[in-house]
Amino acid sequence: MNTLIKLEIARTLRNKKFMFFSVIYPSALYLLISGSQNTTDTIGDTDLTFPAFFMVSMASFGAITAVLMGNSEKIAKEREKGWVRQLRLTALPGRGYVLAKIASAAVVTLPCIVVVFLTAATVKDVRFDTWQWLALTGAIWAGSLCFAALGVAIGYLASGDAVRPITMIIYFGLSILGGLWMPTTTFAPWLRSLATWLPTHAYAALGQAIEAGNAPETKDVAVLVAYFVLFAGGAAWLYRKDTLKA
Repeated sequence: MNTLIKLEIARTLRNKKFMFFSVIYPSALYLLISGSQNTTDTIGDTDLTFPAFFMVSMASFGAITAVLMGNSEKIAKEREKGWVRQLRLTALPGRGYVLAKIASAAVVTLPCIVVVFLTAATVKDVRFDTWQWLALTGAIWAGSLCFAALGVAIGYLASGDAVRPITMIIYFGLSILGGLWMPTTTFAPWLRSLATWLPTHAYAALGQAIEAGNAPETKDVAVLVAYFVLFAGGAAWLYRKDTLKA
């Protein structure tokens, strides 16, 4: 399993186009969204300025982009090319394959998050204490593992032709409804209640709590952990199910 993890990480780092897109894309979106916003106005009852609020949102969105889009499409292509069939001939357990994919995706998210933070600090003058920057980086990076597991599950659930549209629907649906593109305070009450149970909302809430100088809410952590267990378990089950078909 360790060998496969190293191989997956090396393959990810060699994909320069994917790395460039994953790292630059969220920073460009951040500048586009926050560019015309006042640096002192706050959002809703969060006491966070627009640049600070969207810094966490776009760092989270960028991390999801890297792990969800990358994993789902890569796995679907590997299934078509027969790479997964070769892995079935080894003693690799389902959880080993899932962990290898999650680990390789996590490598991409860290530079993505750091670049968004650097952009916010240098261009929009966002300022936090050192411990907050470190905590923000760790929380967003760790939270992205939940969506990496979802990407693996989608890659095994969808065919090569269908994986991209399915991933895009889930990707944008979770991002918009979870409040990454706009504050959930602008939603209707029923939609706002629904959003609090989505993994994207809990994911962004981790960083927003740290920005406010607080510890993340227990509910948000529990929601993310529950979704991670669900997605990772589903991915491992789909891997084993696909193996039985061969």
